[in-house]
Amino acid sequence: MTAPALSLAEARALLLSPLGPVARAGRDSSRPRVSFEFFPPRSDEAEANLWKAVTRLAPLDPDFVSVTYGAGGSTRERTHRTVQRILAETALTPAAHLTCVEASRTEIDAVIDGYRAAGVRHIVALRGDPPAANPSLGGVYAPRADGYANATELTAAVARRGGFEISVGCYPEGHPESPSLAHDIDVLKAKVDAGATRAISQFFFDIDVFLRFRDRVRAAGVTIPIIPGVMPVSNFAGLKRMSAGCGATVPDWLAAHFDGLDDDPETRKLIAASVAAETCARLQEEGFADFHFYTLNRADLVYAICRVLGVREQRVAH
Repeated sequence: MTAPALSLAEARALLLSPLGPVARAGRDSSRPRVSFEFFPPRSDEAEANLWKAVTRLAPLDPDFVSVTYGAGGSTRERTHRTVQRILAETALTPAAHLTCVEASRTEIDAVIDGYRAAGVRHIVALRGDPPAANPSLGGVYAPRADGYANATELTAAVARRGGFEISVGCYPEGHPESPSLAHDIDVLKAKVDAGATRAISQFFFDIDVFLRFRDRVRAAGVTIPIIPGVMPVSNFAGLKRMSAGCGATVPDWLAAHFDGLDDDPETRKLIAASVAAETCARLQEEGFADFHFYTLNRADLVYAICRVLGVREQRVAH
């Protein structure tokens, strides 16, 4: 969702302001809506870290929190358990990821019905990545003959069963397998026609690229909220691996910021937080009022960025 466009006078005031976007964000009385993405734990230690992050971020009253599937649906059962625990032990609104990979239509429909029975009312419908453990696929997605072929078909299946918000993915720089950005936007339009109610973007670092994508999507007639996906990453080597897999560009200026800091994690964290906060503050001034944070099950950076944006604990009056 986006806020109303700035008037000419408001835009002029911003240009003449001695404050930068981060300072202006802190002065702004409006409170953006935020959501947080977690991944299901693979060990007892990882589970403890996850719940530490959930506990730290829950008082910020996010719009929802999403729980991912691993590649190839490899964490399906852990995803279900994590969602159920969020429902049982917190006041948070969970959004469960669901993918097409390695499951029949019957199996996926049963998962959808199970989520509804458990009280889940929001599903993030994604095609999913091929399972790395299956060498016969060679890293290329191949739909099952008895499964849903893509995110559009999956979105339609969730919509048919009714009663869900449906978030889908979008790719400001194009999906790695897409022949063109225009094709990607056509796919997004098809997902909207199938029932999608929100699109969450892949993470990005070039704000102008994201804004041009937003403009093209709107020009194509897509009116659902486009939520910027923000990933404050302090591990630059890990960021390069993730970016290579999803098609997100890592700008030279960002690489220069992290250069020579392999053995300095504290400085890397400061840089990651400042870059993400600046991104969000600038997008806020472009009218964006929602931000989705890929937390990597860590709360510290996301918590700090939310503070910059004016998202703080909801205090109870005495």
